[in-house]
Amino acid sequence: MPADIPLEEPTRRVSARTDPRGVHVWDRTFRLWDTYFAIVWLATLVFVLGTAQPAWPVRLAAAALLVLLVPLYVSVGRPVLMTEGVAERRAVTYIAAAVAVYMVPGVLVGETRLMAFALVPQCFIALRYRRAMIAVTVINIAPVVGWALLWDISRQDLFFNSVFAVVTLVFSAAFGGWTIRIMDQSQERAELIAELDASREEVAQLSADRGALAERERLSREIHDTLAQGFTSVLMLIQAVDAELDHDVPRARRHLALMADTARQNLAEARALVAGGAPADLDGASLPDALHRVASRHGALVRVLGEARPLAPGLEVVALRGCQEALANVHKHAPPDTPIQVELAYGEADLTLVVRDTGPGFDPAEATDGFGLRGLRARAAEVGGTATVTSAPGAGTTVTVRLPAPERTLT
Repeated sequence: MPADIPLEEPTRRVSARTDPRGVHVWDRTFRLWDTYFAIVWLATLVFVLGTAQPAWPVRLAAAALLVLLVPLYVSVGRPVLMTEGVAERRAVTYIAAAVAVYMVPGVLVGETRLMAFALVPQCFIALRYRRAMIAVTVINIAPVVGWALLWDISRQDLFFNSVFAVVTLVFSAAFGGWTIRIMDQSQERAELIAELDASREEVAQLSADRGALAERERLSREIHDTLAQGFTSVLMLIQAVDAELDHDVPRARRHLALMADTARQNLAEARALVAGGAPADLDGASLPDALHRVASRHGALVRVLGEARPLAPGLEVVALRGCQEALANVHKHAPPDTPIQVELAYGEADLTLVVRDTGPGFDPAEATDGFGLRGLRARAAEVGGTATVTSAPGAGTTVTVRLPAPERTLT
């Protein structure tokens, strides 16, 4: 017996394996085993009936017993073998019955021992290794011993048959150990493939969840930077109009016109958001033009430094949203008519947006970032840039957004 054959009983016996298309591989390939068993059985029957000795009644009796193996295999053996020995007690019963039926013709007619080539694989499929080796030893050795005791045979025939039985036993042990190792490796690979498929499904689900979360965050930022700020402006304008109707009708009318313009802008932003296109202010316009539009609604001035050039759409969106967020914060926290300056600087390898106001300012150590500033920093980080806020009580506030923008035209 080879040294690497395990002495302990292998712990195989697992559920049926399937290929990627969901077809049971063992069920499909078992037809080959059926064919192999049938060929060996038929060859054995031909050898038994065709041999010259012993007398034909003995050979006929041996052939009749061999015929019993067919219904035994079909009704009991095949179902047991297809479960790969999961039903241990039933497997032992079947192998014991098959060996008992085989033993008599094996003793009567030496040619019957060809049937061992069909029974030995069944032992290793149905039984655990130790029990399979016991059955295989009986199948190979016992018929030779019984045959030698029953018939008057020459020493030469006894020697050759004994050597053949031993060689067959050794081969059976080696083949059985190899078969079990192959089956174990196949099952391990099947389990690894199943785990890999499960991991892929989990990764796909996590990726989908991450994508959905990123999309929600993007929509949240877009809504905050556009619709929410527009609605806030409308509410503030409504309050101003309500206070001006009794004593300053012309100014109230100007605020009403601004309310209508803000509402139209919000509608355009909502349509752009649904369509997934560029912000309304950037639609068909350059970044400086878009900043002029946004700044004019807040009474701010825009200064462009350097030679303006087309940039990647993502960079222009970040710059525009940064300007909108900074202006909205001035509108919320600074007194009305606070002077605001917007500066857009095109560098050789970067783009810098600065929004300054001369409002009351605040102490950064005591302030906490709101959703808008966190969103602005996240936008800038997504394109490899930064967003900083500097302020001090009584010294106004400056929002600076720096973005990498190589000097090349992007489409």
